[in-house]
Amino acid sequence: MKKLYLCFLLPLYLYGENLGELLELSLHNQLIESKKRDVDSLKSAYSSVENKYLPKVTIGAIYSDTNKETPSVPDNGLVSYANINYVVYDGGKKNATYKRYENSIKSAKENLKILKNNVALQVITYYFNYFSFLAQKEAKQKEIEQLQAQYRRLKRFLDVGTVTSDEIDKIVARVENANVALHEIELHIQTVIHHLHYLVAKGVRLDPGSTIDNIELDDDTKRADIKALEYDMQSILFNARAVKSTNYPMLSLDNTFSKYDLNYENQIYESSSVDTQNVFKVNLAWNIFDFGATRDAYESEYKKYKALKMRYEYEKNKANVDLQLAMKSYNITKLKITSATLALKASVSTYETVEKKYQNGLVDNVAYLEALSEKYNAMSFLKKAQYDLEIKKANIIYHSGKNVWEYVK
Repeated sequence: MKKLYLCFLLPLYLYGENLGELLELSLHNQLIESKKRDVDSLKSAYSSVENKYLPKVTIGAIYSDTNKETPSVPDNGLVSYANINYVVYDGGKKNATYKRYENSIKSAKENLKILKNNVALQVITYYFNYFSFLAQKEAKQKEIEQLQAQYRRLKRFLDVGTVTSDEIDKIVARVENANVALHEIELHIQTVIHHLHYLVAKGVRLDPGSTIDNIELDDDTKRADIKALEYDMQSILFNARAVKSTNYPMLSLDNTFSKYDLNYENQIYESSSVDTQNVFKVNLAWNIFDFGATRDAYESEYKKYKALKMRYEYEKNKANVDLQLAMKSYNITKLKITSATLALKASVSTYETVEKKYQNGLVDNVAYLEALSEKYNAMSFLKKAQYDLEIKKANIIYHSGKNVWEYVK
């Protein structure tokens, strides 16, 4: 029964995540979920501001008791009232405030998008680096295996005196150097796994085979962080207009209905009192002089807008350069793959020739060891270039403003 139970569990232990599954996990990590709540918070704040500009209804009651009764002040009484107040015009502050919140929400959404793209790009980079290091590890292990096989062969010849000890020492040194390199590669692999664990918030096992689709570039797309700066600029500009609105008239309507329950000790006073009353008011207020306070506040906000606009232009130009560099890097990596393919073919051919000569004693072990190293270095370099090409494609997608995770297959 225990063996049967283990058979059911075995697929779970062998199961790993492909790149699409890793991205799905990473796009719901705590950092991204926190940013989503920031967006929701802004939406709630905007809704609250909108509600504040709707007609305001207030009800209340006032109880009073006095020690000296007069015709206008009863001995004691209760006044209940209902009030409706509505701001008809506030100098444009309401509209400017709405626009400020709308742009702030759009900016927050774009910041969320760039965060998701950053996380996705990191996951993609770690994923392909993992398999690049894994290929290097496998090549280094095969190199060590062949070196150890040669060591065992030469050790037999050394025992019968047909080779010298320096030839053995050279192979031992090569094995030690290869082992050190292998440990460094394993450290890189563990580091990648650690970073992926942090990004996806769980332990991972990686399945190979995922790739990145090519992208057709267009001129209309911008990176999300550049769009966020655009919306931030508009938000600050509308905030400046909201500040400036206090220089314009403000018009509001106010209506109050009151019900009186007044108790007079003097009956003469009671006969002149009223039971209900309705008061309608039209209020006009205009701040015509405030010692330049509004002007200075407006200039402060407008200078923030101009400063952010300069930063926006700088970042936009930088983003264009980043995209061009990403495309050049991609093209260079394609050339590397072509070069590495030819180099691998040449190094394999050279190794096979040198190995035969070495077995027949026509070349020394220095030439053999160099040919062996070149062969496995060429294998590692080709694999590294192939995986690096996928990372370069992801970088182009990132800098073009597209969602990186949508191009994984």
